[in-house]
Amino acid sequence: MRYRPEHKGEIHQKIVRDASRRVRAEGITGAAVSAVMRDAGLTHGGFYKHFGSKDELLMESLSEAFREIADRLAQAAEKSQPGTAWKAIVKTYLSPEHCDHAECGCPLAAIAPELARADKAMKAPIFGELTKYKSRMLPFMPGRRTADKESAFFSIFSTMIGAIEIARMLPEPAMREKVLASARDFLLHSF
Repeated sequence: MRYRPEHKGEIHQKIVRDASRRVRAEGITGAAVSAVMRDAGLTHGGFYKHFGSKDELLMESLSEAFREIADRLAQAAEKSQPGTAWKAIVKTYLSPEHCDHAECGCPLAAIAPELARADKAMKAPIFGELTKYKSRMLPFMPGRRTADKESAFFSIFSTMIGAIEIARMLPEPAMREKVLASARDFLLHSF
């Protein structure tokens, strides 16, 4: 049976999207090739028709995850009042919805410790993805100069990532919301 010319690309993108969600939900080791291919409704053997290695899939899935969260945050920022874009990002990021759904959230909040332990060959591409994420968020950050915006980015995002990670460890929604609200209030009154 012959497939449409775009079929392979569509399947490839589906595998990447599924892997991206699985990596954020279960970590890098949770995204075993067999599980990712099963999610896509394919056999393990078909993997190498789409990817040269698991690392290649991991980088594509990370790129997808960063793009997805950056799009969501940029959309919130673009809908905000002038001068409040960064506040819209903080409110969106530190929301119960983001906290409760690691599978479609920020990959840094989901797997930063694993990324930090990646082998040397993976460090440069991971850094590249982080740099693209920062570049996408920088125009929305508070500050007049690029250096001020960059400093704000690292302060704001480090605080938000840590707050989400801590909140996700807590068993009760009220406890999670307290952590998120504390971080939101701190950030919104700090710049």
